[in-house]
Order: sequence, then structure tokens, then C-alpha cells
Amino acid sequence: MSTTSPPCTTRTAALGIDLGGTKIEALLLGGEGQEIWRMRVATPAGSYPATLAALRELVLAATQAAQGAPITVGLGMPGSLTALGRVKNSNSLCLNGQALQADLEALIGQPLRVANDANCLALSEATDGAAAGAAVVFAAILGTGTGAGIAVHGRVLTGPNRLAGEWGHNPLPWASAAEESARACPVCYCGRRGCVEAWVSGPALARDHLAHDGAALTAEQVAAGAAAGDAACRATLERHASRLSRALAGVINLLDPDVIVLGGGLSRMTHLYERVPALWSQWVFSGGLRDPVRTRLLPSQHGDASGVRGAAWLWREEQ
Repeated sequence: MSTTSPPCTTRTAALGIDLGGTKIEALLLGGEGQEIWRMRVATPAGSYPATLAALRELVLAATQAAQGAPITVGLGMPGSLTALGRVKNSNSLCLNGQALQADLEALIGQPLRVANDANCLALSEATDGAAAGAAVVFAAILGTGTGAGIAVHGRVLTGPNRLAGEWGHNPLPWASAAEESARACPVCYCGRRGCVEAWVSGPALARDHLAHDGAALTAEQVAAGAAAGDAACRATLERHASRLSRALAGVINLLDPDVIVLGGGLSRMTHLYERVPALWSQWVFSGGLRDPVRTRLLPSQHGDASGVRGAAWLWREEQ
């Protein structure tokens, strides 16, 4: 556990909690977005009651750090809430089917806002991050999985099915014959073949390199090899950039966002911000050289802290 707790000096504060599969991070922000307090704990493995208890302890610790000032509480999590308030589509399986918001509100004695972790990324970057001031923001997480969130005029877009931004579970657009072959087309954890997530996530990049080169490397090792001049690693990154460019071109054709922000571990691969826009032009329904694509592709400004900041801003969004 790591924690810092300078004294609270603001009249009100916003607490954001990012519930991840391996860690839970809490961040208390002042009215101008300044950090007041932060704490990180391990996520209890596979236990819903223990997860609730850990969340409650973080809220209590933040309340103490606020020194009597009122705080709002926002929670970002994998998955989303159904119309009945039950968690669905979470890769933290112990959460699925649970009334997480209602149960936690009962424990802490105050209301909270809950949103998908990718939606929190979008809200954070649209509020005071890389896409601050942009009207339409699409924020994609490229890591162990692939998710996305959408913010429109500073508000998260969810939809009646709570599915807005579930970009990772659509087919890879304009797949080649080789990519569509039964041998190459990967099975996603959702049970379908050929999902965007199964092509552009970190494990997908590593799997593609193993299939083409026979070397079992992580995505980070492939990127390091490419930087060192390894031709096979460079070829793997080029295939990945092609797939990501096609997947994002489909987003541009449908949503036409002002900014696309990348978060997650793969967002640190700097070549993406030049190579992907260079490639996506051939797939975007645009006028070519006379009408270039104006969507900007940017890394998240707040990095790993962006999701927890977005959770803190959920109440600002309501206001």
C-alpha cells in the first residue's frame, strides 16, 4: 500500500476511486483539480464482500484527509451497470450481477456516481487533459484488454444499453483474407472471433509476434526490439498499427470525434501517434489529400492517473 496525505485546504473536494483487477486507487481532488490525497491498495482477489470493505475503508480514509470538508465520491470500474443497477460485462467476475452502487452507498452513508473505467478516462481527458475543450472525445484503453469511452461536451455518453464505447467487441474492419482465416482469426474472451480487442490489445500484439516470428515476447519487449532495430519486431508493430488504424478509422466514420485519446500500456508506444494517422486516411470516408482527416490522436495527459481523475469528476459532470 502506498499513501500520501497532505492536509486538505479546500472547502469541498472530489474523491475518485478506480477499481481495477489488481489494485484500487483513490484520489482526492480540490476544486481546481489539485491533488489533496492519494492511496492505493491491492484489490481483494475474487471476493465481492472484501472488495466492498476495501472501498469503504478508502472512503473513510479520504474523509479523514478532507478534515471535515464535504466530499463527493465517484467510482470507475470495469464493466457497467444494468438498468436494474447490477454490474455486467466486468472482467472482475466477482462483481457481475452485484448491486455495487447500492451496496457501497449503504456502507458509506452517501450517494456516489459509478461509471465504466474507460468512460472515466474519456471524462478526465475531456475535462482537464489532452482533449480539454474538445466537443467530442473518444478515449481508448489499449492494455490487457481494449475498451473505450466517449465524452460529448464534457459529459459521458452511455446509451440505453450502457454500451456506448464498447468498440473492442466489434469485428476488425477491412480484415485481410489472411486475418479472416480460421487459423489466424483469434477468439476473443467474449466468445466471438476477430474482435478488435483480440487484434490490438497487448496480449494480441504478443500473440501475433509469436505466430510470425516464433519468439515469445511481451508487447513491451517487441517495442524495445523494434527500437533496437530488430526487423521482425518492426514488422509486428507495423501489422499492429495497420489494425489499430483500421479500427479507429471505423470510429471516425461513425462518430467523427475531434480527438482520440489513447490510454493503457500500449499508449506509451510513441510511434502510434505518427504511424496510425498516416495509415487511417485510406480508410476514413474523406476527400483524401484535399480534405485531410482532422481528428487528432493523442496520448492521455494524465497517464495511469487519468481513470481515477475521471471518477472524481463524475459529480462535476452531473452539475
